[in-house]
Amino acid sequence: MATHEARTLQISIGRNWRDLYDYASVPENLPQWASGLTSGLQKSGDEWLADGPAGKLRLRFAPVNNFGVLDHWVTTETGDEVYIPLRVVANGDDCEVMFTLFRVPGMDDEKFTADAAWVKRDLQKLKDLLEAQLIE
Repeated sequence: MATHEARTLQISIGRNWRDLYDYASVPENLPQWASGLTSGLQKSGDEWLADGPAGKLRLRFAPVNNFGVLDHWVTTETGDEVYIPLRVVANGDDCEVMFTLFRVPGMDDEKFTADAAWVKRDLQKLKDLLEAQLIE
């Protein structure tokens, strides 16, 4: 298997890492901040089903843990699986959230840059939600 180009996108959030983890690890909360999951999120066995901008999606999540690992796997309608490493780590009283974006085969520079900008917007939405303390 070939190594893919990757970008790790990071944002500082003014909340305790556990608060963020407890919120972000609940799949039902994803549509509030992850714009790639537009609607229809529902549990189906060990997976979740969702509607995204490009069609139906299946999602699997890392088990709940005490390490801040929020990794998930998204399978598209075409059967392509995308691995999404997502971590939250303590930084003093606050936290850092890190999302690793992989360039998939055939993705041009423009699309890779656009996907990175999309992730940054979603991370900013997560920050805004938690720092506004709209989430308990």
